[in-house]
Amino acid sequence: MMASAMKAWELENAIKLIDPHRDALYGYDAVEQKALQDERPWRKDPHYFKNVRISAVALLKMVMHARSGGSIEIMGLMQGKIAGDTFVVTDAFRLPVEGTETNVNAGAQADEYMVQYLEACRDSGRQDNAVGWYHSHPGYGCWLSGTDVKTQMLQQQVLEPYLAVVIDPDRTISAGKVDIGAFRTFPEDYKPPSGGAGDEYQTIPLAKMEDFGAHASRYYALEVTSYKSTLDSHLLELLWNKYWVSTLSQSPLFTNREYSSKQMLDLSQKIQDAERSLQANSRGGGQHRPTAKDAQLEKIVRDGNKIAGEEITGLLAGEVKAKLFNGVGAATRDVEESSKT
Repeated sequence: MMASAMKAWELENAIKLIDPHRDALYGYDAVEQKALQDERPWRKDPHYFKNVRISAVALLKMVMHARSGGSIEIMGLMQGKIAGDTFVVTDAFRLPVEGTETNVNAGAQADEYMVQYLEACRDSGRQDNAVGWYHSHPGYGCWLSGTDVKTQMLQQQVLEPYLAVVIDPDRTISAGKVDIGAFRTFPEDYKPPSGGAGDEYQTIPLAKMEDFGAHASRYYALEVTSYKSTLDSHLLELLWNKYWVSTLSQSPLFTNREYSSKQMLDLSQKIQDAERSLQANSRGGGQHRPTAKDAQLEKIVRDGNKIAGEEITGLLAGEVKAKLFNGVGAATRDVEESSKT
């Protein structure tokens, strides 16, 4: 059962097996990486990087870290290399930071820990560079806030090439699929031809809408894919044992009930705002014409369908677990009693 659940998770998150005989993506060529650093093609093209490939081990470690934080934001670093226009993330590690429900700050302790960790990796023969940072947005989606944009812009100036990854643990639990986004910021003097990271629709809480809209054009999203190798399969299995037991012992409806309540409360507020807007429009007279209000209603419908889908998924998960495990203890007792007689 555990193996089947692991395969289902890999299919859901489109994790593909690379080169079953050699660990191709884990090989680090110092000469190649230095040549890229000297050339720095990303300075000529703000959209140079287009893809991110994350190992299944790194993805699972980041998700487990994000879930352990609950409603508090967490933060960590990613290690890897650059391959053409792609960030290849091979591993990830946590940082000792202070977080709240809305932001996370890395202080001197985190900086010292990061330096010591990377030095220890190099001493052990691992040459992977720090290629980015990740943090969580519990319950409000994968995008960069104003603080995140400033942090990422600074990192790109000092540690280029650098990547920002955001994970939403609440939406991951509700959807059963990792909710993740990878981003790069534009230079301050650059104006993107379109809306930057705002092309793909996602549900944003009303309290975060202003922050999201104010900075959406200052960064863009990269396509995220995942991979695994035969050489990291044992570590992946060990991590999965812990992740699977945690997932199996929890119900999405109970674990995420605060998130679900906030979602429905936020949706009701959006409906009330849309209703007031329509009433004001009708008092103004004139025939109805397609406007931004229609788009607003369409988004409300999509948000409602999303919430309903997540609740149905939670109910189905509960039914499956009930069918699998209810009566297991009773059946064991019956077998023991029959063996005694």
